[in-house]
Amino acid sequence: MSPDQPPAPPRRADAERNRDKILTAARAAFAESGAQVSMAEISRRAGVGMATLYRNFPGRRELLEALYLGEVDAVCAAAATAAGETPGAALASWLYRFYDFFTGKHDIAAELLAQSGSDNPVFNESRPRVLAAARPLLTAAQQAHEVRDDLTLEQITDMIIAIASIHGDRDYVEPILRAAFDGLRPAAQAEP
Repeated sequence: MSPDQPPAPPRRADAERNRDKILTAARAAFAESGAQVSMAEISRRAGVGMATLYRNFPGRRELLEALYLGEVDAVCAAAATAAGETPGAALASWLYRFYDFFTGKHDIAAELLAQSGSDNPVFNESRPRVLAAARPLLTAAQQAHEVRDDLTLEQITDMIIAIASIHGDRDYVEPILRAAFDGLRPAAQAEP
């Protein structure tokens, strides 16, 4: 929805349930490795008719945008609830969630890019939202001297995005993530 459009009227409870079922089915379908999922398959998995699917999402692009924005909302909410014994641990907890977000949305983002291009406002508006949500975590960790103060959140998230592009399962990537997190500590605290 663009900023100049009025907000949609509230949905009926059954319509909201159908929308949630569609999004849940689509999220699961896209999570399957390499799956090319048709709108008909999503409708079948959600247990709703095609008319209900298209009433909620007039096209594939709208469904992809809703899935992508749902993941952005979740990673932003995770920043607000990130927990750890220290501010640095809370930041690390969120960075793991950000890693999962980035690797999990890859197929959706790639298809959305193919359908709408990089000028889609969904992409342009999401990064600032994510950074704004996580910035207090970095600030707290830096003020506690648990994270180097010469790094910005943009640099740290770019590092996580680069690690997320490494081919390999979580067992392969996990030591790389831990090494990167060790590098976030000030020099006096970094483990050998």
